[in-house]
Amino acid sequence: MIPSPDDALCAALTRATCRALEQAEIFLPPDVVRALEAARDRETSGIARGEIENILSNIRMAESLRVPICQDTGVPVIYLTLPPGIPLSGTLLDAVAEGVRLATRTIPLRPNVVDPLTRKNTGDNTGPGMPAVHVRHGERLTVTALPKGAGAENMSRVAMMLPTDTGNVARFVAETMLIAGGKPCPPVVLGVGIGGTFDGAAAAAKEALLDPIDTMTEYERGLLDAVNDLCIGPMGLGGKTTALAVKVKGAGCHTASLPVAVNVQCWACRRATVEVEW
Repeated sequence: MIPSPDDALCAALTRATCRALEQAEIFLPPDVVRALEAARDRETSGIARGEIENILSNIRMAESLRVPICQDTGVPVIYLTLPPGIPLSGTLLDAVAEGVRLATRTIPLRPNVVDPLTRKNTGDNTGPGMPAVHVRHGERLTVTALPKGAGAENMSRVAMMLPTDTGNVARFVAETMLIAGGKPCPPVVLGVGIGGTFDGAAAAAKEALLDPIDTMTEYERGLLDAVNDLCIGPMGLGGKTTALAVKVKGAGCHTASLPVAVNVQCWACRRATVEVEW
C-alpha cells in the first residue's frame, strides 16, 4: 500500500514533536542562559552566586551528556502552529501524542502523567487531555514544546479581580511568589495573563512563557521589581534575583471582571520550536 501525503505529514509531525521535546529538555534557550549569567554577576551574596553557578554548571553538563536538564522532565505542553490549508484533525493530535510517546522512550523522559484520582501512571506521558495541545495559526507548520514541571506549576494561581483592582495586579503577582517561596526553584520566570476569561487568563499566562525574556516592557519590569524586592533569591536562600523575568499577555475582558493568572516557571524555562517538513 502506497502511503498517502497525510501519512507522511503525520509521521513528520511525530518526529518533530519528539525533536522539539528533546531540544527543550536538554538545551536551555540562550536568552535564559544569558539572564542567569547576568543574575550571577549581579548578586553580592556568595551563597546566591554559588547557587546560580551550580545551575549554570548543571546546564553545561546536560548539554555535554545530552541528558535532560532536570529529573522532573515535566508534562508535555505543546503549541501546534497550523498554516492555511492544514486543518486541525484528530489524526494530527494522534501524531503529536505519538511523538510524546517516542520522546518518552528515547530521550528518555520520566513518565509523569497519572490519573488524577487513582494516580495510576500511564507510563508514556499521554492520557486523557495529555499532551496538552494548544493550536495557533501561522505561516508554517511548527511544533513548540514547553515542558512544565510540577514544582513550579503547583505554585501558579488565578484570581477573578474587580475592575477597580488594576492597581493591585502587581501585589497579586508578588503575593503569588511570596507564597511560593523557594518551592519552584527560583530564580523563576513568571508568565502573567491579564484579561480574557477565567480559563483564558491561565492560558495566556502559560503562553507568555514562550516569549524571549531578554526584553521586557516597562510594565513587565515593574512587576519584576516587585517580585525581586521579596529577596527570596536563588533556591530560596536569599539574594537579589527571585525572578529572571516577568512576561505579560493581555486580552479583552468583561466590563465587570478582571481575570489575572500567574503561571510560574522555574529557572529551567524550557522551550523549543521545530518546523515540520514532509
